[in-house]
Amino acid sequence: MPNGRYSLHDAHDHVLLGEERFSCAPGAAGWRYVSKTYGPDGRVIGSVDLTLDSRARPLRMELRAGGWQVRGGAVDGVAWVRTDAADPGGEHATEGHDRAHGFTGRSPAFLVATARMLRLREGASARVRLVAFTEPVLAPRTLDQGWLLEGVDTHETDSGPLVVERYQVADLETGEQQVVHLAGDVVLAAEGIELEELASPPNAWRVGE
Repeated sequence: MPNGRYSLHDAHDHVLLGEERFSCAPGAAGWRYVSKTYGPDGRVIGSVDLTLDSRARPLRMELRAGGWQVRGGAVDGVAWVRTDAADPGGEHATEGHDRAHGFTGRSPAFLVATARMLRLREGASARVRLVAFTEPVLAPRTLDQGWLLEGVDTHETDSGPLVVERYQVADLETGEQQVVHLAGDVVLAAEGIELEELASPPNAWRVGE
């Protein structure tokens, strides 16, 4: 079961925002990722609990950040409920629904989830509609991304061959692009994300195959 630590940086000025300590593994449903995010001062500032089904759709998602909580999943697209920690009874909770394919956010978990949902072959591309939750208030925003699997490279390591997928990911509204390097269910590098520590090798898997 891979577990480790990512450092998170501002994509524009590269200021350290914190670190995300995670574990992930295939499970009975498909795949599960859990993490806590710590600020530069060591305080817990957020958490992610994401479970994918056998087709890499979000079976269950729970995000916490900035005193807000979002719970959601795949329901005729995706649906979610956003609540304020100051409103434990949920009297002022807001519900949302979109005919999107999945969720996205700052956590590396969402890059893995989207790549596995698309299941692209080398050289293939796809357009995907996602609902993004922006920290720290977890406000929802729907966006369209273009994903291209540019290449697949194999690197020899002490624990065996490591297969690395290289994706070009574009925000189709703003035109902003980034390169994402994935090895199994671990993000090796992406915009604002660096893998700092990994306690065990990535799981080499594709949900639904």
